Amino acid sequence: MQLYMSEVESPLGKLYLGVTEKAVKYIAYDEATFLQQGMDFKLEENEMMKRLKVELGAFFVGEIDSFTVPLEVRGTDFQMKVWQSLQQIPYGAVVSYKDIAERAGSPKAVRAVGQANRANPIPIIIPCHRVIQAGGKLGGYNGSDVDRKRWLLNREMPF
Repeated sequence: MQLYMSEVESPLGKLYLGVTEKAVKYIAYDEATFLQQGMDFKLEENEMMKRLKVELGAFFVGEIDSFTVPLEVRGTDFQMKVWQSLQQIPYGAVVSYKDIAERAGSPKAVRAVGQANRANPIPIIIPCHRVIQAGGKLGGYNGSDVDRKRWLLNREMPF
């Protein structure tokens, strides 16, 4: 399956997007992370890329609170459980790493949840930013700075 790559400016900085004809595969905050996926890609727009850009733009300005683009992710069984659990967190809500570990069927795997969040290939749409530490501290965000996580949470829960 052909992978298409594009860049888009966002309130979070430049995003690197990867899609196939049928689904979104990657959103990365830096080109190096995208390139680490080791797949050949074309620097072209296709219909899926256009849909993704429209939905991201609408999300960033508060016009939508969920995405309809189809996703295609691959990971370990545990990662897949975590990512599925993340997608069940409602817009504007937060849960703890422990909550996600319990939902994934491994209540003691809090650190593994953090690692699965870091490995999330489609941040923003698979909302790892909605997971915080038990004491309410934000913690890291998908290998990037906490400011992005704070921005996303403030977009969803303005004070």
